[in-house]
Amino acid sequence: MSMGRFVNSMDPRSGLEVIRDWNGVAQVVLRSPKGASARVSLHGGQVVSWRNDRGEELLFTSSKAIFKPPNAMRGGIQMCFPQFGYSGTLERHGFARNRIWALDDEHPPLNHNDNGSKVSVDLILKPSEDDLKCWPHREVRIEGLETLDYLDNLSHKERFTEQGDAITFESEVDRVYVSSPNVVAILDHEKKHSFVIRKEGLPDVVVWNPWEKKSKTMVDFGDEEYKQMLCVDAAAVERAITLRPGEEWTGKLELSAVLSTNCSDHLDHPVSI
Repeated sequence: MSMGRFVNSMDPRSGLEVIRDWNGVAQVVLRSPKGASARVSLHGGQVVSWRNDRGEELLFTSSKAIFKPPNAMRGGIQMCFPQFGYSGTLERHGFARNRIWALDDEHPPLNHNDNGSKVSVDLILKPSEDDLKCWPHREVRIEGLETLDYLDNLSHKERFTEQGDAITFESEVDRVYVSSPNVVAILDHEKKHSFVIRKEGLPDVVVWNPWEKKSKTMVDFGDEEYKQMLCVDAAAVERAITLRPGEEWTGKLELSAVLSTNCSDHLDHPVSI
């Protein structure tokens, strides 16, 4: 199984050549009949050079660039995967640009419809055990809380507005969704079933998952158990419930397990599956 693949094609003269840079890292050189060339480093699957038929370098590389692993080189064309910048939970731009790639011996044959004017090289990145830990074992979504305000306990209870069309999990979550509807659905696509929460008298919904880092600090919680659980609970958090003498209050929560394909039939409003 490959975690990602980089494919580079351009006009060749005699195919490709494998060389090594001064750090001993392999680079694949592609050349065109007219003299244009490109070099792709196996460190990060990164295009480090592209020269036209006049020998002019077309890609920028910093004069202070460091070519030695494990850091990515500053310049060229980088493989930003599986995220760009800090948009996800991993290191900046993801892990692919910091790994050593390999030539794919099982790459597809060249397309001969171009009269032999192109050559290509396939690089393959095999995932390590650490890489696999970055990927959720199954997709779990919460629907019914879209566009609501929530108090983020990870940001000193600062108030935010939910922007997604559903809540998914890629990092630690500890939130209180306020003034929520009385029906919320938890969709587990891999197991093909869902849980429907119906509530009365409880205006808010707590959503919590400790994720990897916090799990390891909890003495009464397994290091890997965050992958197997999700806390979704009805509550009264934002405003306390106050009763005068003789008054009564009732809080009710009903939890149902249904097939995902029938989930919308069990809700007051449909949810997308």
